[in-house]
Amino acid sequence: MPASAAANVKFDIVRRNRLYEEVARQIETMIVEQMKPGDMLPPERQLAEKFGVSRSSIRDAIRRLEHIGLVEPRQGSGTVVRELSADAVVNPLSAVLRQKRTLVSELLEVRRILEPPLAARAARHASREEIAEMQEILRRQEQKARRGEAFIDEDSEFHYAIALAADNSVVLKVIDVLMDLLRETRERSLQVKGRPEKSFASHRRIMNAIKRRDAKGAEAAMRQHIAVVQELVFSKALPT
Repeated sequence: MPASAAANVKFDIVRRNRLYEEVARQIETMIVEQMKPGDMLPPERQLAEKFGVSRSSIRDAIRRLEHIGLVEPRQGSGTVVRELSADAVVNPLSAVLRQKRTLVSELLEVRRILEPPLAARAARHASREEIAEMQEILRRQEQKARRGEAFIDEDSEFHYAIALAADNSVVLKVIDVLMDLLRETRERSLQVKGRPEKSFASHRRIMNAIKRRDAKGAEAAMRQHIAVVQELVFSKALPT
């Protein structure tokens, strides 16, 4: 299909938090169903208008398609659909999995840098009301753990409450984004046998240190918690 024909393909307007993922999915469908190797994708500006997203979202989507081997950039021409082979399908898939592991590792590294000092700061600055809120979150978490239910929301809320008690609005936003980016990984890891109980026990140790106003204890407990999470994630929760 020539670029002129591709330009007339109707796309759905995308309204999601991670827009580029849905954009990439729709472009991938177009490529598989309507295009052939050597066809050019419409220009970035045209795609951005059709999807109702920014050009940066389009660029991110195209980079994702490059990673899985569906398209490649041509100097001075644009982005062209690649010839697919068994090797071109399998190898990029491995590359995507490796890239995902690298991303998760980097996100956990950011948590290791930010959250232990935040726990220490929360131990020094948390108000009675903020401590009560953390305890209420842990109460709900414990109830769900006893019923064998997932507590992904409580897990996020607890870490967010610590960041809130640390009283830094910028870091609070960073933690919120981290929790969102790692949600899928945490959902998988919390399904591993024994993980919910370990998570709750770790949270309880952090909570007890914060209640004692033990900044060093809270920092150490959070550091240990994230180390355990990282070990579990890469041993069982993600594909290798």
